[in-house]
Amino acid sequence: MALSFLLTVLCLPPLAFGLGQTPTISFTQGAIQLAGGNSLTTLFLGSNEFPGVQRAGGDLSADFGRVTGKNLTINTGDFSASDTSPSSGPVIIVGTIGKCKLIDSLVAAGKIDVSKISGQWESFQSQIVANPMPGLSSALVIAGSDKRGTIYGIYDVSEQIGVSPWYWFADVATTQQSQIYALDIVKTQGPPSVKYRGIFLNDEQPALTNWVKEKYGGVGYVSGFYVRVFELLLRLRANYLWPTMWDSMFNLDDTKNPQLADSYGIVMGTSHTEPLMRSTKEQQKYVSGSWDWSTNKAKVISFLTDGAKRAKPYESLFTMGMRGSGDTGSSTLTADSLSDVIKSQQSILSSVISNNLSSIPQMWCLYKEVGGYYQKGMTVPNEITLLWSDDNNGNMQRLPISSELSRSSGAGVYYHFDYVGDPRNYKWINTISLEKTWEQMHLTYERGARQIWIVNVGDLKPLEVPISHFLDMAYDMTLYQSPTSTQTWLSQWATREFGSGVSAAAASIMDRYGMYANRRKYELLDQSIYSIVNYNEADTVLNQWQVLVSDAQAVYNSLSPAAQPSFFEMVLHPSKAGYILHQLYIATAKNALYAGQQRVSAATQGDLAVTAYAQDSALSTTYHKLLGGKWNHMMDQTHIGYTSWQQPSANSMPTLKWPAPSTKGQPGVAVDGGSSTHSLPSMNPYGPRSRWIDIYSTSNSSSTFTVSSDAWVILTPSSGTLKAPGDATDQRVQVSIDWTNAPAGSSTSQIAVVAGTTSVTVSLPLQNVNVPSDFAGFVESDMTISIEPEHYTSVTSSATASYGIIPGYGRTLSGVTLFPVATSTQTAPDSPKLTYNIYVFTATTASITIHLAPSLNTDSSRPLTYAISIDNDAPTKAQYVPITQLGTLPSTWSESVKNAGAKYITKHAVTAGPHVLNLWALEPGVVFQKIVIDLGGVRTSYLGPPESMRVGSGFNDA
Repeated sequence: MALSFLLTVLCLPPLAFGLGQTPTISFTQGAIQLAGGNSLTTLFLGSNEFPGVQRAGGDLSADFGRVTGKNLTINTGDFSASDTSPSSGPVIIVGTIGKCKLIDSLVAAGKIDVSKISGQWESFQSQIVANPMPGLSSALVIAGSDKRGTIYGIYDVSEQIGVSPWYWFADVATTQQSQIYALDIVKTQGPPSVKYRGIFLNDEQPALTNWVKEKYGGVGYVSGFYVRVFELLLRLRANYLWPTMWDSMFNLDDTKNPQLADSYGIVMGTSHTEPLMRSTKEQQKYVSGSWDWSTNKAKVISFLTDGAKRAKPYESLFTMGMRGSGDTGSSTLTADSLSDVIKSQQSILSSVISNNLSSIPQMWCLYKEVGGYYQKGMTVPNEITLLWSDDNNGNMQRLPISSELSRSSGAGVYYHFDYVGDPRNYKWINTISLEKTWEQMHLTYERGARQIWIVNVGDLKPLEVPISHFLDMAYDMTLYQSPTSTQTWLSQWATREFGSGVSAAAASIMDRYGMYANRRKYELLDQSIYSIVNYNEADTVLNQWQVLVSDAQAVYNSLSPAAQPSFFEMVLHPSKAGYILHQLYIATAKNALYAGQQRVSAATQGDLAVTAYAQDSALSTTYHKLLGGKWNHMMDQTHIGYTSWQQPSANSMPTLKWPAPSTKGQPGVAVDGGSSTHSLPSMNPYGPRSRWIDIYSTSNSSSTFTVSSDAWVILTPSSGTLKAPGDATDQRVQVSIDWTNAPAGSSTSQIAVVAGTTSVTVSLPLQNVNVPSDFAGFVESDMTISIEPEHYTSVTSSATASYGIIPGYGRTLSGVTLFPVATSTQTAPDSPKLTYNIYVFTATTASITIHLAPSLNTDSSRPLTYAISIDNDAPTKAQYVPITQLGTLPSTWSESVKNAGAKYITKHAVTAGPHVLNLWALEPGVVFQKIVIDLGGVRTSYLGPPESMRVGSGFNDA
């Protein structure tokens, strides 16, 4: 099927693609010319059609105008296939089965066969139909199975002609086309992979709230705002919304809100803590007495009943259950009383809406402490979807187990791209790894949670990219089965938003950005994170960000003025913002280190930090001034100066240090690795090509310096001048080795550093050693071996499981995990295995740290576990995520979330020589991110040592 589709596409003329969907539109040739011909295209819409369909038809007309300069002509009437067409063409016929007389008559006449979509949820079919009406030779016909099916069919054409779903919310420009053609292809789409797919607008103060107040007259979240959101959701093929809840009441702030949502075709819900369509603010304002089931049951029931009555005319998905007031746990609820809550709520729905409860969409979100009630044995009626939650940081806590798969209402997930709470808020801008989202949501889907996917998106605006990715997967997960699907999606997304000419570059930028930003949430960053002295870590990270910004700026500069705003909002701004924040904290860290060393350049680093802090503010101002202030306030969120989980009231500059001015201080010396005794980390031919020595001024006086050592020690530069004041107060000397002339075996070279009256001897341990010529694998250097898991020497598979690589996953390169994710528990040593050839020079007891995804146990009977061994030793099992009660988090959770990764250490005796490291994932969901073998030399860093040298051939190098 995939090959057939590919061959079809390759044989077609140049196309416009709906992202990942089957193309039916071309800009060069096709069966019907919809634009650029002698006549304007007419859109036929039934007069009895759903208002939401008619409204979307108006959007399609306007979209043609955006692309061609000419809107479609809309003809709304009670047409039949036997009526003479009011237009000879070109014509687009749109309608819903059972609602549109023209569509139904075409079906009755045998001119279209809708058997594949009839009665299906949110499905549509589009095709060219010959002689659909007397006087009309052909037409493009879009038939929907229901209201949203038809609407999605309409927006499918809009997207393919070049109108992005984000044309308004992210200012994506449309490319002008002189001609548009419909292809002679029968396209059948749907039903969607997940039934209810949507977003939660949350944590919306200050940015979104301030923006809404400015743009909508200070009256809050009114219908003028929400209709923009409704349209965006439908264009993204979503259907479900939890509205803002901090200080707003969707149904009361503007009484048109619920009616418009229903008219557009949006299924409304409320958050996990707001039962029966009553908002948190309503609970606080309109419940007579306390929000407490144990003491105020009758009045709470009355309050909830009013909510059900108010929602009755509209399509709703009812939140069931109860928590404490204001999104907190309740001190009085128990499993028994919560069962009574749900029983009473179902009684309300039965009396107010329908006595057929299975016809009323309902869900219960097992969020935080609520999961504990369920684990204690609560029986939840089958009509209620169990909505499982992540840990607020993108790690699913629980997924359906075998005994729950038969529930008629199924299961769903509540996910987060934004959060307020422990270990720290993250609500400023996009910090989402799309690869991690894919890994968790693919697991979710395969484990059977397919009824509801809802994601907390905070202020909406800064999260355009992850929102699109999440909802595209929810709509058609069949397109996202491969672990490489994220890269494919990014390429398609970049093509749609910015054009094929820059799509490869834009996709690469966003892929790297997702990894860099997700290494540690911006709000968790400070000057202590990346090492200044070990592995050149801080400078390497900062250089990665600098290259990213340079690449993004180059793409931005190449775009037309019309295309630049959207690229700035979604790509350039977050890249620059991330770079500036890393500049700020790395400069602050260097300032503190250098001040402690009395370096004059501490002041320079302080100035760099001050400049970065100012640039952060200036970048927000640039964003706010964009397009005449269209997005003013969207960057109001504070993000610098956190001291606890809660946001600071204002950004605050980190504390800086300034060494006392001196005219007498003599130059100082510091070394790679930070040794106070001036001992460099050891070197061998298989490690870093160089180490460094810093010679620095501690006064406002200039000094000359020289460095010298053995003939095989190469020092660059070997002499020079420290100029103070000025830009040359520091000099970094690179130390490398001529291994062909260095002494064999172990030795120590002494490096003499003379600067002014300062004289320091730096020691450099050397191991001039060689591995056998027939060895292929990773080689120890500096008593360390570091491995990226995808670079295995060999891999085995079984009939039921194999390993796959998720490119771009994790903090440094990729992730390796078991597929399929629904496979059974594995048993080492007979299950699929990864092997790594290693060569060790240091005989010792090695500490082997496996860096893993920060995933949680989604089934307590199958905790995340791996096994490891050296050579033929018995495998050591490592269960790295403790089992906890549902509703509580393991003791390892906080650090894993902060570090965007878990780690676990096992001990293994090794002798000098070649060995094989064996690694088994014993459960799907175990994702390997890095392997670090500490033979006594691993130094402190955030990302771990860079990957060790590999020699020979035969290992995987994906």
